[in-house]
Amino acid sequence: MSIVAEAPNYLQVFSDGSVKRFAPEIAPTSEESSGGYKSKDVIIDPSKAITGRIFLPDIPGPCTSSLPVLVYFHGGGFCIGSTTWLGYHHFLGDFAVVSHSIVLSVDYRLAPEHRLPIAYDDCYSSLEWLCSQVSNEPWLTQADISHVFLSGDSAGGNIVHQVAIKAMRNETLRVKVKGLLLIHPFFGSEERTEKERADGATGYVAMNDMFWKLSIPDGSNRDYFGCNFKKQEVSEAEWREFPAVTVYVAGLDFLKERGVMYAEFLQRKEVKRVKLVETENKSHVFHVFHPKSEATCSLQKQMSEFMKNN
Repeated sequence: MSIVAEAPNYLQVFSDGSVKRFAPEIAPTSEESSGGYKSKDVIIDPSKAITGRIFLPDIPGPCTSSLPVLVYFHGGGFCIGSTTWLGYHHFLGDFAVVSHSIVLSVDYRLAPEHRLPIAYDDCYSSLEWLCSQVSNEPWLTQADISHVFLSGDSAGGNIVHQVAIKAMRNETLRVKVKGLLLIHPFFGSEERTEKERADGATGYVAMNDMFWKLSIPDGSNRDYFGCNFKKQEVSEAEWREFPAVTVYVAGLDFLKERGVMYAEFLQRKEVKRVKLVETENKSHVFHVFHPKSEATCSLQKQMSEFMKNN
């Protein structure tokens, strides 16, 4: 049995189809306040092993005011990652405090065992769960589902785009998505970009291609609609109804070019509010690897300001 695909220290896929994942440090939940928030795990769909982690900020005084909700989708090339990872736990818990919002972080099923569009469907189901539980789950009593924001990093940023389209098309969904915050989003295409063709890009391109090969449906290529946003059928009227969007990119991130292309694409489609924000001299998903850094604190403040203004 040989290894057919590998992301060192994170993932090995073997010739018999089996998969081995290597998780970094896992963060436990605490239903007692710690650092200004408390957290607990919830089951979103037991039949599909979709779970989530809620982060609830400490709010002084009577619990009468409503709070916006941020629904977050982790990254990892659709193949790795979890809301339980220490970096995500700290980043999202601290963000709940900074933004005075309730955060629901979603653990969706992973490829290659569960190829796209399963991750999109799983993450969309978290919005349906939110609707059904807002009156039943004690930690959601202050949740304002008319002010819901979708965010995610890398593959999670890609998922944000897809879930937003699906939510927009469902007129019966009680959740109102007010804005999208895509952090270092993971997109691609069969056509290589200038940066992907440049000297020194081979290793980055090969790793991205591996994750796409493991995650898109068998028989598809990188022009699959989930990879290449230009290939998705969205009407002009739908683009005009698309929520406000901020795309966050990092100056040293190989995926920065794709994030810029996505923001420019939305602007050409006349999406009403599109903003591009760059963090200079930082790498891909720095907020997960360095959740207490000055750059991460700045990102949290920028995201919080976006939520307040939309």
